[in-house]
Amino acid sequence: MKKINISIIVILMMALVLTNCKNQNKSVLVTGADQTFSYLRYLEGKNVAITINQSSTIGMKPLLDSLLTLGTKVVKVFGPEHGFRGKASDGANIKNDTDEKTGIPIISLYGDHYKPSIEDLSGVDIMIFDIQDVGVRFYTFLSTLHNVMEACAENNIELIVLDRPNPNDFYVDGPVREENFKSFVGMDPIPIVHGMTFGEYAQMLNGEGWLENKVKCKLKVIKMLNYKHGKQYILPIPPSPNLNTQQSILLYPSLCLFEGTEISQGRGTYFPFQVLGNPELKGKYSFSFKPVSINGMSENPPQVNLECYGLDLRNYNTNIFKETGRINLAWLIEFYKAYPVKDKFFTGYFDELAGTDKLREQIIAGKTEKEIHDSWEPGLSQYKILRGKYLLYD
Repeated sequence: MKKINISIIVILMMALVLTNCKNQNKSVLVTGADQTFSYLRYLEGKNVAITINQSSTIGMKPLLDSLLTLGTKVVKVFGPEHGFRGKASDGANIKNDTDEKTGIPIISLYGDHYKPSIEDLSGVDIMIFDIQDVGVRFYTFLSTLHNVMEACAENNIELIVLDRPNPNDFYVDGPVREENFKSFVGMDPIPIVHGMTFGEYAQMLNGEGWLENKVKCKLKVIKMLNYKHGKQYILPIPPSPNLNTQQSILLYPSLCLFEGTEISQGRGTYFPFQVLGNPELKGKYSFSFKPVSINGMSENPPQVNLECYGLDLRNYNTNIFKETGRINLAWLIEFYKAYPVKDKFFTGYFDELAGTDKLREQIIAGKTEKEIHDSWEPGLSQYKILRGKYLLYD
């Protein structure tokens, strides 16, 4: 009886989605998760694990709740940074848990370990990955995808990626990560802004042999309908606590590099990644803000309880990124010049974020923004050619 009911639901949902797309003249984007008719029957009779967070939904209903309602046997939930409910502060160590609502085990991939273990995957027949990305190398969900794919490949478990839009996919820019700077904020040799969806990127990981020992993951990507690279897409759910507006998401590729400096990016305010400042810059800038501890966002932010002076970018015209196809390095150069103690401006984390030590050295040497951008060739152009092999959308 359950299978009959599921089949009826799937058929009805399929008809609804297809009719809606037709009526909207193919203008309505339909995520991979929303296309239940493309994968629900495939899950029947299988023990399913899911790697998700608060952005993982069917419609606006959490993916876990939806799958359980539709009769899918979900046996384990894996959560990335910020947890599977997306409520943990940045960088917070998250422990394994049990979902109070369903009793399903929750395994943290941002705590004691970052990659599913053999024990974690015991009893799992198939894995679903459904997390919203923002298209930037140092956004840790990208590394979680890499690790989940690798673990699935090593344990002969098929992975289904339910694809979602990349709000920063209209350009590709930044230095390509060098081999000596591999880290959890730079797992693979790609530029800062990679210009791909998770589904496309998963294909690249397989195709380029970037998983450990060049293992190949059995991969199924549920493509989006009516998606096109470069088309503006405003995320309905914040992808993480400190990317809480469209403005912060578009500024993030340029501003996150400041996490490797003494300059605050607004963590500890309700407008993170939209302001820049430091207490030492009093008198050089008129705008100021004071970071404080905010539960679930930043509980011990840089420069906590100190008045920071700098720039307010909340009304900055982010269309410039689409027009130029470049991240903004002028702010980094400006703040380095303005900071009074030059040898303390950069922290050891900067090179990991940049994926190279050359960017730091170039800024210290007084190179211009154009000179730095030009130095990213030919690596950037070579990556763009490589990227083209794996694109699923125009």
